[in-house]
Amino acid sequence: MLRWSGRPDTRQKRPKAMDAATTPSPEQRIADTVLLLLRTKGPKAVTIEAVANVAGMARTTIYRRYRDRSEMLKAVMEPLTRPAPPEPEATAEELLRWVVEQSRLSVDEGIGLGGLAALVTEQEPWFTELMRSLLMRHRQMLAEAIRRHCDDGTVCADLDVETFLDCVVGAYFAEQARRGEVDEDWPARITRTLLPTFAA
Repeated sequence: MLRWSGRPDTRQKRPKAMDAATTPSPEQRIADTVLLLLRTKGPKAVTIEAVANVAGMARTTIYRRYRDRSEMLKAVMEPLTRPAPPEPEATAEELLRWVVEQSRLSVDEGIGLGGLAALVTEQEPWFTELMRSLLMRHRQMLAEAIRRHCDDGTVCADLDVETFLDCVVGAYFAEQARRGEVDEDWPARITRTLLPTFAA
């Protein structure tokens, strides 16, 4: 007959297998590492070897998916140029909030300040060309959304869309340069400031 010894069972139990849905795929681990290195150290830090070391994987795992660092970086960045569109019936204020948020995300969750510095200084021509083409694609999607709302009377019909987008992005970097960070209330402040010019 079994007897209770009065002592808890301290034997280690085998951990349950991780749910496949919670385990990042190799592609996701590569993407996360590429963006981390790009945002914090700039494009020169984004090499196959560095990504493999930080992600804790073999270089062959990366080479099976991407021919070189340029192809890897392009594959990681391209999805960031396709933001979810705004609601078709969005008000001018809702649309402006969307524009501001997408502009912020293109930096915060995209190239980061490290990537931006490399882009401005043109440290690596291949990177500059790639990033400009991707950022222009992202910007074009924002501009098209604004123009559709210009046509339906939500947004000021004679708005200079390109200059307006420059103002939003420029305000973000001015805040970063002035304060060393971008406050959480920046989107609300810039939206409130620009709305009178934006709305029809």
